Amino acid sequence: MQLGLIGLGKMGGNMRERIRRAGHTVIGYDRNPEVSDVSGLAELVDKLEAPRTVWVMVPAGAATQSVIDELGGLLQPGDTVVDGGNSRWTDDEKHAEELGAKGIGFVDAGVSGGVWGLQNGYALMVGGEAEHVAKVQPIFDALKPEGPYGYVHAGKVGAGHFSKMVHNGIEYAMMQAYAEGWELLEKVDSVENVREVFRSWQEGTVIRSWLLDLAVNALDEDVHLDKLRGYAEDSGEGRWTVEAAIDNAVPLPAITASLFARFASRQEDSPQMKMIAALRNQFGGHAVESAKK
Repeated sequence: MQLGLIGLGKMGGNMRERIRRAGHTVIGYDRNPEVSDVSGLAELVDKLEAPRTVWVMVPAGAATQSVIDELGGLLQPGDTVVDGGNSRWTDDEKHAEELGAKGIGFVDAGVSGGVWGLQNGYALMVGGEAEHVAKVQPIFDALKPEGPYGYVHAGKVGAGHFSKMVHNGIEYAMMQAYAEGWELLEKVDSVENVREVFRSWQEGTVIRSWLLDLAVNALDEDVHLDKLRGYAEDSGEGRWTVEAAIDNAVPLPAITASLFARFASRQEDSPQMKMIAALRNQFGGHAVESAKK
């Protein structure tokens, strides 16, 4: 299968490689000419055989809207656009309507896997009409982890990004719990090797997880996280999760508190946020700030 892929950053570049390894043809475009296969979107579309499938992996909001607008003028009826970024689900409904008026299909895909996706595969949460999803299925199969799990057609347009949003909200709360436990262990005199306590939890406990494994990786690199500043950004999806909870009258105390903790990290050098920052760097390659000397 042929695929046009727009956005070849940390995730997009690895996705291109994983799809190619599965035997598909990927024509990629990025503003960085050193990694791009073509000079622009027009050339990308021109190199694809109809019916075309184009996957967008650019930042949510204005950047995605700009690409969608340009593709709407280049693609033809019967083509399909996939938004694999972290767009808000309400934007998906708008994009599907805009493209649908031109006979172009639209699929939203929440993608999880970060910098480890090339090796482990990407978890995919997909929204859209069944006929449009089916056109992209070979690519989904190439990207997902081996085995029966890691892919779901979650529902209609917007369902994929809404599901990924909730996934990230849960991720916020899980990271916050590990961070709080780590800070408490570091605080008391009786516990002399916090890193090894975390390591001991990796087998045989009910809190073992990939996030715990990544926490141990981070502590192996910096045993007390002294090199990090206790500052953590939020991607937007945590906020959207809390907003959706308010709109639907669903109580989310743990997720909401974890979001507010990140806000607090921007006021002082928070020990807990050192662990949050370390975990975000481990699983997603997100930037960290060095501790002030």
